[in-house]
Amino acid sequence: MFINFTSHPAEKWDAKQILAAQQYGNIVDMSFPLINPIATSADIFDLANGYVQRIIAMSPKAVLCQGEFTLAFAIVSELKKHGVLVRAACSERCVTEHME
Repeated sequence: MFINFTSHPAEKWDAKQILAAQQYGNIVDMSFPLINPIATSADIFDLANGYVQRIIAMSPKAVLCQGEFTLAFAIVSELKKHGVLVRAACSERCVTEHME
């Protein structure tokens, strides 16, 4: 099983990304939560702990974890401590900046 723990459902991925993820089994989407910008370190730790326990219980072969940086860092760190393979997506960021 490949857990897609992001804000981007796998059904919207391109074929190449889907094929890469399917090397680990079926893709299961788990929506990355919105984080309150005034969340404390303890809030982030508690939230991360809950998600790590849910993910470990699913016994994935790999996890794509991307979202708000502090939570993603906490989750990736803990998953790696538990021997869970964590992957990252990389793409070219195409943006246009408008000055007013």
